[in-house]
Amino acid sequence: MKYNFLGNTGLLVSEICFGTMTFGGRGFWEAIGKIQQEEVNGLMKAVVDSGVNFIDTANVYSYGESERLLGQSVKDLGLNRNELVIATKVRGRMDEKPNSIGLSRYHIFNSVDESLQRLQLDHIDILYVHGVDNRTPVEETMRALNDIVLSGKVRYIAVCNWPAWMVMKAQGIAEKNGWNKFIGLQYYYSLSGRDIEREIVPLALDQNLAIMPWSPLAGGFLSGKYTREGQASGSRRETFDFPPVNKDKAYDIIDGLVQIGEAHHVTPAQVALAWVRQQQGITSTIIGAKNISQLQDNIKSVDVELTEKDLQLLDELSALPKEYPQWMVERQNADR
Repeated sequence: MKYNFLGNTGLLVSEICFGTMTFGGRGFWEAIGKIQQEEVNGLMKAVVDSGVNFIDTANVYSYGESERLLGQSVKDLGLNRNELVIATKVRGRMDEKPNSIGLSRYHIFNSVDESLQRLQLDHIDILYVHGVDNRTPVEETMRALNDIVLSGKVRYIAVCNWPAWMVMKAQGIAEKNGWNKFIGLQYYYSLSGRDIEREIVPLALDQNLAIMPWSPLAGGFLSGKYTREGQASGSRRETFDFPPVNKDKAYDIIDGLVQIGEAHHVTPAQVALAWVRQQQGITSTIIGAKNISQLQDNIKSVDVELTEKDLQLLDELSALPKEYPQWMVERQNADR
């Protein structure tokens, strides 16, 4: 397993991050996974044995059950806490009470305390804000995040799913006030969803922010289970068709994944994961799994090195159409 520095920090994380969204299965999360403690423990042991030290969860996954199962697994397996980098998130609605949602100071502090109880930990290594809260000023959120780091309950802060301008606004506010800044970005990125290449990736490269892609297989669509002829039964997208995918274009991408996979003697999923890993700015790719064989197959993607010819083929099949002002920037800088 290879380890990369997490943005502009001295912290090393594995190039694969294990995501725990399949843990629990409460509410609509059941469509994604409903793994319980015994299976969780088996997956976690395989994860750690493979060299993965980066674990990702969220308070809202199964409304706290994912955190609880993860924390109990660390305890059951006797894992060394100091060898793990554990990330969770805040923003999503946890119940119907009026302040159980958002990025207010009130909710951030309450949410961190509740996450720590469920995880059975005394600190969170990385706390992500899980999305935009249009009703809370960015200044309040950044001040609260700075103060939660100073309290010792959180080591680093990061962001998911914000537009690039808002991330830079937050970084500017933190810089101006001498507060802790975001050190990383968790965003959807796959061969069938390359939108972050427009603004988020350039932002990350300019500001030395780590990128942790979620759903690198596009909710399983690029796993090899889906073809123009049909799909395997029991697939997640039968009941939870997310994230959005241009399926006609994705089938062309899948044809390319199969072709390259046959040449390398690996699975289409491993090729898709290897492509994400080999893109600029990527620090750690988040994978999930419902069973050991799926987990091990995904982890083996770190051994796949795509050639320039492979990358060119996949780029041609998945490339984004150029939008303004991108095409104008490229045109005007052609002679620089």
